[in-house]
Amino acid sequence: MSKRVLLTVLAAAFLLGSAGTFAAEAVDESNARVVNVSIHDPSRTSRRIVLALSKATVVQLDADARDVLVSNPEIVDAVVRTPRRIFLLAMKTGQTNAFFFDAAGKQILSLDIRVEKDTGDLGSMIHANIPGSNVKVSGLNDNVVLTGSVNSVSDSTRAQDLAARFAGDPTKVVNMLSIQGGEQVMLKVRIAEMDRNIAKQFGVNLQEAAIVGGVPIIASTSNQFGLIGHALSDASGGQFGAVCASAFLPQQTIEKIIGTGAFANQTGTLNTTTTPCSSPNNVQGVLQALDQIGLVHILAEPNLTAVSGETARFLAGGEFPVPSGRDNQGNVAVQFKDFGVGLSFTPVVLAPGRISLQISTEVSELSNTGAFTLNATSTTDPLTGVTTTTPGLTIPALSVRRAQTTVELPSGGSFAIAGLMQHTTKQVLEQFPGIGNMPVLGALFRSRDFQNNETELVVLVSAYLVSPTTEAKLESPTDGYQIPTDPETILFGHLNAVYKHDASAPKPSGSGPVGYIVQ
Repeated sequence: MSKRVLLTVLAAAFLLGSAGTFAAEAVDESNARVVNVSIHDPSRTSRRIVLALSKATVVQLDADARDVLVSNPEIVDAVVRTPRRIFLLAMKTGQTNAFFFDAAGKQILSLDIRVEKDTGDLGSMIHANIPGSNVKVSGLNDNVVLTGSVNSVSDSTRAQDLAARFAGDPTKVVNMLSIQGGEQVMLKVRIAEMDRNIAKQFGVNLQEAAIVGGVPIIASTSNQFGLIGHALSDASGGQFGAVCASAFLPQQTIEKIIGTGAFANQTGTLNTTTTPCSSPNNVQGVLQALDQIGLVHILAEPNLTAVSGETARFLAGGEFPVPSGRDNQGNVAVQFKDFGVGLSFTPVVLAPGRISLQISTEVSELSNTGAFTLNATSTTDPLTGVTTTTPGLTIPALSVRRAQTTVELPSGGSFAIAGLMQHTTKQVLEQFPGIGNMPVLGALFRSRDFQNNETELVVLVSAYLVSPTTEAKLESPTDGYQIPTDPETILFGHLNAVYKHDASAPKPSGSGPVGYIVQ
């Protein structure tokens, strides 16, 4: 024992709680470098101490000790320098105990010892680098435990990083810090969109029939508006002339008639004579001139509140069925997809008045553009010969505007997280080769299809730290609403009674405070 190198005597001992029952009252030693024991005070003969790893403490007695027993010398080693001065060396983290006996074999001291890492330097570093924090650092076996409170999540992360460096392993850090700042965030999102569509069509379709030198000649042009594939409306346009196809048909047709009933055995013919056109040479033209303008205005303002670190979701819209499979009997299995105005966000309060947001917002609507159509089918069972007809169906498509990002802003701050300006122009010109290039007359052999789409979309986000309030300070759209009387509805056509909101009117009280106050 005398050859052991005594380690520097530096205390890192403090109270961690009672873990056993002693014969006498247990006395805790905090930051003890020297343990003084008087055998004349029985309440001080049983103690609980914490030793810093690789450090030592001195036990001083007012009576001579002859024997010292340590239950686990690998954790704590005892060096007896004099009968009244004993050194305890912390060798390894863990728990043990030590007993001291005098020459008569009487126990004069009992120590319950726990060896932990010295976290005093770590605590001082955390307090120096994170002002305003109230962090308590303690050891538990080989782990570092952080308790107390900090002002923000970033402070908690910095304290955990320092503790991980100190412990040498991030998994040995137990972070039990709480955040003092506001932890509830209300997000206000404004989605504004303007969509303007212009479509123009102009076309002339001609049909001509004539007999030249006894030879019938028929010519026609039918331009089908190549951009859309059809006319916007069959009700717009004009027609001139008429083509008489009977000019090229025989003037007499023979139809055989078979009798029925009493005349079942009789047959005959019925001669019908067509009336020829007044002129064998004629022409017909159809003019289609169409102009369509559409304007779409969308404005949505979803508001949502969530605790820091938790995800909140909001949907104002609906669900539409989408076929996911079909069994042997033709039954279709469906699953539902969301559409409408959706909002999802995860706030993290970094510091008082500083918020990090992971945001996903979406505006979608059902559309025929891109829809999938499944035709009706018939299947025959080869065993029973039964034919099953499955009706067709059409699956609508979605027109979606979606934005997903992460931003950082102060409480009450606003950002435009997304914007879209889209201008699309399409034009198709169809014409009769050669003739369509002629000036003036060429317009009779051309069709024009024109589309112009202009879209502007902006997504604005505002975040606020909020705290609960009372129901009396909140208002709803139904406050003051009154159902009209029968005379008011019948005589004046009122759907609601004319009222003036009384702010002093009592409101129904709930079971506790609800809602939020914007800070």
